[in-house]
Order: sequence, then C-alpha cells, then structure tokens
Amino acid sequence: MGEDSSVKTLYVSQQGCYLSLRHESVLIKRGEVILDEVQLPLLEQILIFGRSQVTTQVIQACLQREITIAYLSRMGRCYGRVLSIAQGYRQLSRNQQLLEPELQLQTARSIVQAKLKNSRVILMRQQRRRSSELTALAIDSLAYLVQQAGEAGSIPRLMGLEGAGAASYFAAFGDCLDGEAFVFMVRSRRPPGNPVNAMLSFGYQVLWSHLLTLIELQGLDPYCGCLHQGSERHAALASDLIEEFRSPIVDSLVLYLVNRGLIDAVTDFEFHDGGCFLNQSGRRKFLQAFLQRMEMVVENEPRWNLLSQQVKAYKRFIYDPSRSYVPYLIR
Repeated sequence: MGEDSSVKTLYVSQQGCYLSLRHESVLIKRGEVILDEVQLPLLEQILIFGRSQVTTQVIQACLQREITIAYLSRMGRCYGRVLSIAQGYRQLSRNQQLLEPELQLQTARSIVQAKLKNSRVILMRQQRRRSSELTALAIDSLAYLVQQAGEAGSIPRLMGLEGAGAASYFAAFGDCLDGEAFVFMVRSRRPPGNPVNAMLSFGYQVLWSHLLTLIELQGLDPYCGCLHQGSERHAALASDLIEEFRSPIVDSLVLYLVNRGLIDAVTDFEFHDGGCFLNQSGRRKFLQAFLQRMEMVVENEPRWNLLSQQVKAYKRFIYDPSRSYVPYLIR
C-alpha cells in the first residue's frame, strides 16, 4: 500500500483488498480491517496490482472525476485501464498521425540518443565507485552508439543501435552489483530469469503505467509514437517516452536496493511459471523505495514532475513541430 503526494497515485499492492466508497473518500479494506483511506480530490490515478476488488461506486466516482484506474499483474504488467470519456485524445491524435516522417525520425533519434547517454552516465558513476574493464568497454561502446544514432537514416537502423546499446550496457550492469546473491549476466524479460531481472521488469512496468496515465491526462494518443510501432495492444508513445527514464529511475534504483542490502535475494522473490518474480514483501519494498526516490527533489522539483514535464514537452512539440522534442538527460 502506498500513496504519492505529488502525482497523487494510490498503489494497492496487497492481495485480496476491497476498495469501496465512503462520501468523498476511497476506503481500502482487507477483510474487516481498514488499511487506508484516501480522499478522491487528492487522486489522479489508482494502480491495482493483482487480485483486489473495486466497487461500481468507486469506478463511477473515478470516471466522474477523470481518475484513471490501472489494473496490473502482481509482477507489474499492465492489463488495461478504466478511463473516462472526457479523457479521449482525438484532437491531438490527428496532429500526431499527421507528423511528417522526417520529424518522427528526428524525434526517434533524440530519444534513442538520450537513452544511450543516460545509460552511459549510470555506468560512469559506477565506474568511479568501482573500476571494471567490462564497464569501461561499455562506456566507450555507448559513446560510439550515441554518435551513430544521431546519423541513423531509418527507424529499423535506430532500433538496431538501441538494441546494441542495451546489450552492451547490461553486459556491464552485473559488474555494478555488490555481493554474490544477485548474479546478473544478461537481460531476460518474459519471464524474468533471476531477481535482478525481476526488479527491472517490475520497475519498468510501474514506470510505463505512470507515463501512460500522464499521456492520457494530457490528451495525447498513447498509441501513436515516433520510435516504436503502435497497435491496438501497444501504447507506443509510452514505450517511446520511457526510454529516457529507464536508467535514471529504475536501473539506478535496482543498484541502490542491491548494493545497500535493502532487498533479499531469497525472501523477497518467488519462482513460478519458469521465471523469477518479486513476491509480496519484495513488491512492498520496491514500491516503497520507488516512491521515496520519486518524491526526492532533483533540479528543484520532485522527480514525479520530471515525468509530467516531458509529457507536456512532447505535447507542445505535437502542437508546434518546429519546437523539437528534447528528451530528459542526466549529468
């Protein structure tokens, strides 16, 4: 259970909860015990992980107030959202669909370069903490790929460079982890193969869901992006905008949790369906640390605002394509 005071998000991560309405508040109960109570005017979104029940009264109240309800698996995969009609995105959708191919490519280049640059900064920070030959090689490789991405002439070429950068980055990521309990050799996703991959996948899903909600709140079409291909089942714009935040938010948090000994490789994970996943205690620890990190002030504002600012910057770009979209970069 958790609540963020900036983005106004209610997390329901415990299983078997029951959300009901009492006047202008949402009650979160488990059995006869009230776990939390949150006033509706303070909410922008509710994220429900796993199996919890929401009454029709809560859903209707959220629809009336344009509060998005997102349903996710216990591991963080987003199944879908309850979204009010007023949050439609037809107006901006036309602008997004009419964006010239050259501008789409230019924006996609900027996004991939930002992802590679931010990944490189994370590795450079770790290299200063503990030198590694593999990390040094990855830092050089990422610098080269940033240059190549700026010259890429097509989206497939960009995707190839992004993939090469991710492979180089994650090859060195394991050298940045302390101790023997968390071994990381390669990124595995569906399903995650070990505790580190489990945390990365869960963190990306949580972050992606936040961005998706912010995109919808701004009236943008989440299924129309520049880098990723959209479809009825894939919100491409959320996948585009998450790229610049993967390393600064999720990857750095995983490094922090592991290297500070704040999460246990045995008691905070479970193995099933051929993969490794955060269990209830692991999700609680991860979400608590995630919230604390997002509430921290960076450049005179909470990290939450950085996400919102980038979505708004993309919206300004769609309204006026002469104002190029500038992704978020860390130093």
